[in-house]
Amino acid sequence: MASLNVGNLGGFLREQRRNAQLSLRQLADAAGVSNPYLSQIERGLRKPSADILQQLAKALRISAETLYVQAGILDERAPEAAETRSVILADPSLDERQKQVLIQIYESFRKENGLDADAPASAADRGEGAEGGTGDDPSAPQS
Repeated sequence: MASLNVGNLGGFLREQRRNAQLSLRQLADAAGVSNPYLSQIERGLRKPSADILQQLAKALRISAETLYVQAGILDERAPEAAETRSVILADPSLDERQKQVLIQIYESFRKENGLDADAPASAADRGEGAEGGTGDDPSAPQS
């Protein structure tokens, strides 16, 4: 399990909060978290979940992807891939497991197409968990 880089995340959050000219209490209220909890995140004492990071990003008016990268949840990637991941992670109709599965599938397709060759193999790369394949049957008529 990869450890989160919460020290850098906390400093980054503090800098973004100050740039937005928000007090700790104002950001905590806007993000729906407690003032002490946000203080602990900024000091590197707490590891926030992806949902909390998303709430903080929304309150700061920055992309959640930026905070995920700072927290070590996501690697910094090409802009088009980052945008796709950001949209998936921001979708409130999906739970965390569904978001992670979609990202794994997306990354496996990018890897298959030679775009993220250094990305780690996911369950989808190994053929685990996906039923029905991709629909790319070479014997099927082309439309």
